[in-house]
Amino acid sequence: MKSSVDISVVVSVFNEAEGIANSYAEFTRVLSAMDCTYELIFVNDGSTDATLSILKPIAESDANVRVINFSKNFGHESAMIAGIDYAKGDAIICMDSDLQHPPVKIPEMVAQWKDGFDVVNMVRVERKDATLWNKITSRCFYKFINRISDAKLTENASDFFLISRNVADVLKTDFRERTRFLRGLIQLVGYSRTTLEYVAQERQAGQSHYSFFKLLKLSFSAISSFSKMPLQLGLFAGIIFGCISLLLIIYSIVMWFLERPVSGYTTLVVFMSAFASIQMFVIGIMGQYLGFIFDEIKGRPIYIVKDVIEKK
Repeated sequence: MKSSVDISVVVSVFNEAEGIANSYAEFTRVLSAMDCTYELIFVNDGSTDATLSILKPIAESDANVRVINFSKNFGHESAMIAGIDYAKGDAIICMDSDLQHPPVKIPEMVAQWKDGFDVVNMVRVERKDATLWNKITSRCFYKFINRISDAKLTENASDFFLISRNVADVLKTDFRERTRFLRGLIQLVGYSRTTLEYVAQERQAGQSHYSFFKLLKLSFSAISSFSKMPLQLGLFAGIIFGCISLLLIIYSIVMWFLERPVSGYTTLVVFMSAFASIQMFVIGIMGQYLGFIFDEIKGRPIYIVKDVIEKK
């Protein structure tokens, strides 16, 4: 059944008071010029600055805007899931609020959806404020995850994408993991998909909230969601150290028959230190997977909505 809204745009927001008004103006400018009905959903992910106080009067005066206000910070992935859950549109677009995901690309995305594609992935070809380190790590991440996973992800895909109502319904019912990598999940569900390219502009205001450790955590969440290969490192390490041990045994026996003393202190220390390090590393990986399993078993909510702000 066709809904009353053609396009839902979901925008995750966390401490964006400096630029959220400009972002709203740009979203509205692009969407109002399109020949379709739309809704603009801002998901306030527990902002501690003035973001909510800026968004509230906007939502209360603009019938096309809704604010989903979280009870606390649940994270960017949870905010996107919430937006998809609440969206009424036949097509749903997820994007960031800092305008690095250019709203001017929305008409192109909608055109691809109207041509029959259920998933439109936006692939970043350039990032204006990216350092060389950012470019190298991003490229290595996708190369690595595609090498160890059966699911092949589009390189440089981002949290800027369009999904149809059919895909949204699948995400709402069947993909409710607490540990998730949404930009990967939309490529895992199947359906017809295509890609468009975009250039990520510099942030209009404020600074990125993704620290190195947050990106590292997101990377491991993505890897654990799509591959069991890290758990097999223990097996590979055991085989390698087993072969080294066998060679050391053969060497020691030969030296014993030749009646030559074997100075093994240094070799033993190095071997045991390396073995202990590999052991602890593998145990750490197993602990991470067990932690994710523990989160799933507890079944706690992905997000909690404090209130929904919209025009009465």
